[in-house]
Amino acid sequence: MSKMSVADAATKLGISKEAIHNRIRRGSLESVVEDGVKYVLLDSDAANKQTAKQTPRHTNKRITQQNDDKYYKLLEDQNERLRQKVDRLEGETKSLREQKEQMLIDERVRIEKIYKDKDEQLKNILNAISSKFLQNTLKEELIIESEELVEAELEVDEESSSLISLKSYLKESSFSEKKLKKLKQKFKRAAKEDDERFQTIGKKHYLDTSKYDYSDLLS
Repeated sequence: MSKMSVADAATKLGISKEAIHNRIRRGSLESVVEDGVKYVLLDSDAANKQTAKQTPRHTNKRITQQNDDKYYKLLEDQNERLRQKVDRLEGETKSLREQKEQMLIDERVRIEKIYKDKDEQLKNILNAISSKFLQNTLKEELIIESEELVEAELEVDEESSSLISLKSYLKESSFSEKKLKKLKQKFKRAAKEDDERFQTIGKKHYLDTSKYDYSDLLS
């Protein structure tokens, strides 16, 4: 018979101290009190048997611990695979984002080039139109100046020859204003019909009274 403290007995039997006190109350364990301290009287054979009974519990606990370790290892492996998958997806997302940004940059460059080419084409068209307009303007000015010069020469010749402008010719007549208006239109129609009796310079018509007779147009 061994005498030991409640704590030592609980450790020996592999149970809690509360369980030791419960057994003492039920009478399944003997105890003594010395100097105010309670001691458990434990039979060595019973203690050994109790320890033997507790062995499977420790074994089960060890098996449970092993199973828990395997489960934790499985969870760690799964977490690692998930982490790798997340890293891969993040890498793919980053790559797609970079490709999208590059596509936007390329598209912007393409659009800017299109507008630049269109602007250049428009500029060339405007320059061509301006150049053609300037050429036509200069040409018209030269034609007008040439006609004015010829008209001026003819007007000078009127003083020394029989060549006279339609306006001057009709002005010398004594017809009424209404009649003069009709005659002017008649003479102009004849001049436009390539009547050889008229010389047309610019917008003015000239008559040669010393060479041609115009009485048919006065009727």
